[in-house]
Amino acid sequence: MAILPFFLCLLPLAPASSPPQPATPSPCPRRCRCQTQSLPLSVLCPGAGLLFVPPSLDRRAAELRLADNFIAAVRRRDLANMTGLLHLSLSRNTIRHVAAGAFADLRALRALHLDGNRLTSLGEGQLRGLVNLRHLILSNNQLAALAAGALDDCAETLEDLDLSYNNLEQLPWEALGRLGNVNTLGLDHNLLASVPAGAFSRLHKLARLDMTSNRLTTIPPDPLFSRLPLLARPRGSPASALVLAFGGNPLHCNCELVWLRRLAREDDLEACASPPALGGRYFWAVGEEEFVCEPPVVTHRSPPLAVPAGRPAALRCRAVGDPEPRVRWVSPQGRLLGNSSRARAFPNGTLELLVTEPGDGGIFTCIAANAAGEATAAVELTVGPPPPPQLANSTSCDPPRDGDPDALTPPSAASASAKAADTGPPTDRGVQVTEHGATAALVQWPDQRPIPGIRMYQIQYNSSADDILVYRMIPADSHSFLLTDLASGRTYDLCVLAVYEDGATGLTATRPVGCARFSTEPALRPCGAPHAPFLGGTMIIALGGVIVASVLVFIFVLLMRYKVHGGQPPGKAKTPAPVSSVCSQTNGALGPPPAPEPAAPRAHTVVQLDCEPWGPSHEPVGP
Repeated sequence: MAILPFFLCLLPLAPASSPPQPATPSPCPRRCRCQTQSLPLSVLCPGAGLLFVPPSLDRRAAELRLADNFIAAVRRRDLANMTGLLHLSLSRNTIRHVAAGAFADLRALRALHLDGNRLTSLGEGQLRGLVNLRHLILSNNQLAALAAGALDDCAETLEDLDLSYNNLEQLPWEALGRLGNVNTLGLDHNLLASVPAGAFSRLHKLARLDMTSNRLTTIPPDPLFSRLPLLARPRGSPASALVLAFGGNPLHCNCELVWLRRLAREDDLEACASPPALGGRYFWAVGEEEFVCEPPVVTHRSPPLAVPAGRPAALRCRAVGDPEPRVRWVSPQGRLLGNSSRARAFPNGTLELLVTEPGDGGIFTCIAANAAGEATAAVELTVGPPPPPQLANSTSCDPPRDGDPDALTPPSAASASAKAADTGPPTDRGVQVTEHGATAALVQWPDQRPIPGIRMYQIQYNSSADDILVYRMIPADSHSFLLTDLASGRTYDLCVLAVYEDGATGLTATRPVGCARFSTEPALRPCGAPHAPFLGGTMIIALGGVIVASVLVFIFVLLMRYKVHGGQPPGKAKTPAPVSSVCSQTNGALGPPPAPEPAAPRAHTVVQLDCEPWGPSHEPVGP
């Protein structure tokens, strides 16, 4: 009980608790300069030879400059808890990787500079958390892919986006269209080959759009361009003007760019790359009337097809024009066909039916359309059971023809009607293939005097087995041409176009004269010596027959000799017989001479040779 008062006496002697002291600022990283005397705090480390983000950063800093170092990656912990950071510069490092969520704590960040690094892609999680970002600089990297959701967190606040000097072939245009507050958009020096129509229609605050030095052949009209005036230089331009730069692209100056040509500009930096007549000319120096297009012409279509039900079928349609026509297909029932579970439509004009059904038969329509018009062609498809097999005599040869087998021969009426039935609709009356052989064909067309100023004719053709068009330029005074580079046994589609000078505009234009379809003769099979495999087999069989026959003859000779020698082998000596036969001359009697008979008149003498056995004990009979 005495201890308790003792401790109570000591309590007044304990020192009173002091108020909390402010946290001691982190030391400034080596080789860096830190401004900590007044807010906001700044950490400046440009050109300090850093290999990574310093771990001893003051987390209260509002500005962090790490440009011109050798930082290779930004990790999740490098910038953690820096909630007051407003400006971050990582320019001109060797950054290849940014961890997902590396900027997640930088919710107050206004500007992020990542230019001059080695980034190849930007994913959806790498910019997560930047909900107040205004300026994003990603130029001079190696970006080849930009994820569709990479800019989701900063889409409503971003004002400046620089993606120039990268390797971008495609962009998430839908995501870019949601940047409603963007003022400057830099897409120059990339590999962009196309821009979808209306890609910038929702960018109402856009003041500068740079698309120079890409692979754009055309720029589609956009509501934004028609709503705001386009100027070349920002100086002196009104606040509502849009500065558009698109020089250094291989522009195809046809009717699709007339809308852009009608806009007022102040410079001559853009040039046309095609068509050949306008190549190299300044875009703004080309007259509006020279931006022309050519309507499509169907140059190839599949002949009538017959396939059994359940098998695939491929319908082909090729067309030419300026700009390149887009090919679509319409079913016999009038429905527009596209990619589905049973059909696939390819950009080159091929329609593939994966599994045919009996109801798929009919006339399919190929529609080729571009900005100048459209052209149609019909392709017939028959779906049914497979035709019965036709047996052919493989040993027969085609009948010889007089003269050269490749010589041109006019088709007979029967063969012409058969070819017309096999190859579909009749040819155009304006173009005729009057004679054709196995590798050559004579094309004729009527005089085109109603078209003034004809410079030349152009022939375009290709076969059913080849999608590559072949072009031939013919003088204006010609009305026929001999094709000598054809393949035997193929169906060809051919069109003749007249190239003339339009008197109204003074430009070069084309007009179809007509098209034709024809088939070359099949190659003749030689009737001379048989093929080498046939000769080799025949020789082997003949030689084998000779050997077998020789063996049989040898066996037969042995058997005959064995029989002739009495069953003894022909090589063994034979014991002489104990009894032989001798012949003696007698007077017709055997043995000792008989007793003499009475004499009679003797007309003649008969000599008889008798053979009787004799042996060692017998003596020869004397006379």
